[in-house]
Amino acid sequence: MFTVALIGPDGSGKTTVGTRLRDRLPVPTKYLYMGVNHEASEHLLPTTRLAQKLRKLTGTHKYAGGPREKNAATAKQKKSLPKRIWKTAKSTLSLTNRLAEEWYRQCVAWYHLRKRRIVIFDRHFFPDYYAYDIVSDAPRTVTQRIHGFMLNRFYPRPDVIVFLDAPAEVLFQRKGEGTVELLEERRADYLQMKDLVKHFEVVDASREIDAVVDDVSDRITRFYEMQRRER
Repeated sequence: MFTVALIGPDGSGKTTVGTRLRDRLPVPTKYLYMGVNHEASEHLLPTTRLAQKLRKLTGTHKYAGGPREKNAATAKQKKSLPKRIWKTAKSTLSLTNRLAEEWYRQCVAWYHLRKRRIVIFDRHFFPDYYAYDIVSDAPRTVTQRIHGFMLNRFYPRPDVIVFLDAPAEVLFQRKGEGTVELLEERRADYLQMKDLVKHFEVVDASREIDAVVDDVSDRITRFYEMQRRER
């Protein structure tokens, strides 16, 4: 079968559309969360679960909303050598586990593809980090550069990307997260990926959710039928 990634800023309805597609498509379908919010994922490595528990115990909750703003300021302080070594070690371990987590979920997707299922991705690491770790003009850390290189060169891209688009004002009214300006910037980030995949669908997500689900379902069904004819 094939993979479909639902992408869009917060408030665009990715999770709602993704879960409802399981019962709408004409063939067996697997819904798979591919974002960074570990609490939303059914599939996690043991190391990720352990890190999650340790953060809860220590009261240090890791940011779970995807990449931060490209212009977000990071305080630079001169640290002692032991602190720099400790920070480097933590960054290395975090990057290693992040890459392992991303490939683990890709392996889950491959398993369901072999079972002849359509895999619906709720979010996807490549488009989520494209404007931040891959092509960002803003200063990037070493771990961001390595992460971006691995995603860009080696990580499989979805067969179809469905961009759930809506005006930033509508998105902000739905969830009240971030700002209108940041949501508009995020929309532009996603749209610049239009030429990176062969099948990039822009869906008007400002409509009622039933209309959006119908639209996405029809597009995926047409792609499925096209794939069958080409065999």
